[in-house]
Amino acid sequence: MSNDTHNPNLRESATFDRSTMAEIRRAAETGIYDIRGFGAKRKLPHFDDLLFLGASMSRYPLEGYRETCNTSVTLGDRFAKKPIKLDIPVTIAGMSFGALSANAKEALGRGASMAGTSTTTGDGGMTPEERGQSKKLVYQYLPSRYGMNPDDLRKADAIEIVLGQGAKPGGGGMLLGQKITDRVAQMRNLPKGIDQRSACRHPDWTGPDDLAIKILELREITDWQVPIYIKVGATRTYYDVKLAVKAGADVIVVDGMQGGTAATQDVFIEHVGIPTLAAIPQAVQALQEMGMHRKVQLIVSGGIRNGADVAKCMALGADAVAIGTAALVALGCNDPKWDDEFKKIGSAAGYYDDYQEGKDPAGISTQDPELMKRLDPVDAGRRLANYLRVLTLEAQTLARACGKNDLRNLEPEDLVALTVESAAMARVPLAGTTWVPGQKF
Repeated sequence: MSNDTHNPNLRESATFDRSTMAEIRRAAETGIYDIRGFGAKRKLPHFDDLLFLGASMSRYPLEGYRETCNTSVTLGDRFAKKPIKLDIPVTIAGMSFGALSANAKEALGRGASMAGTSTTTGDGGMTPEERGQSKKLVYQYLPSRYGMNPDDLRKADAIEIVLGQGAKPGGGGMLLGQKITDRVAQMRNLPKGIDQRSACRHPDWTGPDDLAIKILELREITDWQVPIYIKVGATRTYYDVKLAVKAGADVIVVDGMQGGTAATQDVFIEHVGIPTLAAIPQAVQALQEMGMHRKVQLIVSGGIRNGADVAKCMALGADAVAIGTAALVALGCNDPKWDDEFKKIGSAAGYYDDYQEGKDPAGISTQDPELMKRLDPVDAGRRLANYLRVLTLEAQTLARACGKNDLRNLEPEDLVALTVESAAMARVPLAGTTWVPGQKF
C-alpha cells in the first residue's frame, strides 16, 4: 500500500510494518542475512534526551570573548613515557584501509592534524598516506592481525587493542571480495577478490590475565614509549572496564551501539550492545571505584554528532570522544551532490549504507580507482578540520554557560534528562525533579 493513501479504514501493523515485511520478502528471496554498514538505525535513548542547566543566580557563567575554556587533554600518562597530548578532546576512531579508500584515510589524517588531534588506523594496517599526514596516529591491534607488522607498530604514537566494537560486540568484521584489490590483498596477506571475515576474538589469549601479558609484550616492543588503549564494545561495560584497568591499560575506549561499521549483519547492528548513553556512567563508576578515574583516561564513541554530544559525554565523565561516521560525513559521505549516482545503485543520499559493495559514489568507502578520484584528500581534510573546530567551539560554549573554564570540569550535576529512560541510563535527575530513576536514597 502506498504511503500517500488516505483511506481511514487502512491501518498499518506496528509489529509487521512495511519495512519489516520488505525484509521478510528479501530473506525469503535470497536465503541470506542482510549485510550493511553504518550503525544502529532504531531510535535509542541518546544525548538529545539530556539538557544542560546553564548558569543563572546560583551559578556564574563565563564570558566567551575574554574568558578561556581549556579543551586540551593528555591521554596515556599512566605508564607511557610519551603520552599523547591533544589540543581538542575529539579524536578520529579506527576505520580501516580496505573499508575506506586510501584518499579517505589520508583525508582523515590531514583533518585530524590540522585540528590538533589524533586519528586511528583500523583493521588492515597502516598506509604511508595516513602515517605521512597524521601528526598523531593510533595503531589498532585487532583479532585478525591483518596488516599487522612490528615496524609499523613502532611508528605509531599509541596502540589500541581492539576487543570489541559498538556496532558488533562479540562479532568480527567483513570485507567483501570486490574491495580486496591487489594493494589490500598484499597488506592483509589475503587472496585478491575473496571475501574476508575478521576474527571475533584474539587468537593468543582467552581472558584478562592473558591480556595483561600481551600488553607487557607490546610495551617491550615499543620500549614503554607509547600509551596502550583497550577498546570494548558497550555491553557489560562496568566489568569490562575494571578488567581492562587491571590488565594495565593506559586508556579505555568504550564504543556504544550507535557506533558505525563498514560491514556486518544488520541483525547484529540493531540487536547487540547497549546505547552509548547507558555505557558512560557504568565505565565511570568502575574507574571511580578503583580510584582510577582521570588516571586511566576514558574515550567514548558511538553516535557523536555535534558539540553538545561532546560536552554531554564529558559531563558524564569521559575525558575525550571519538568520531567515525560523523567524520566520514564531514569528508563527503552521503553528500546530496551525488544523489543521482546513489539512485543508480538503488539508494539515495542520506540513506546509503552498503559500504561493503565498494560502489560509493563519494569515493570514500570504495577501492574503485575511478570513484576514489572523486575525493580530494586535501579538500576533504580541510572540511574535517572545520567540523572538528565547530565541535570544539560548541562544546566550549556550553561549558562556559555552565561556568566551567575547562571541558573536563563539566559534571553530571550540570545535566537533567527529558525522559525516564535517559534519566535512568545517564543517572541524572528527570528535568524539574530531583528524581534519578533506580537510585537508592
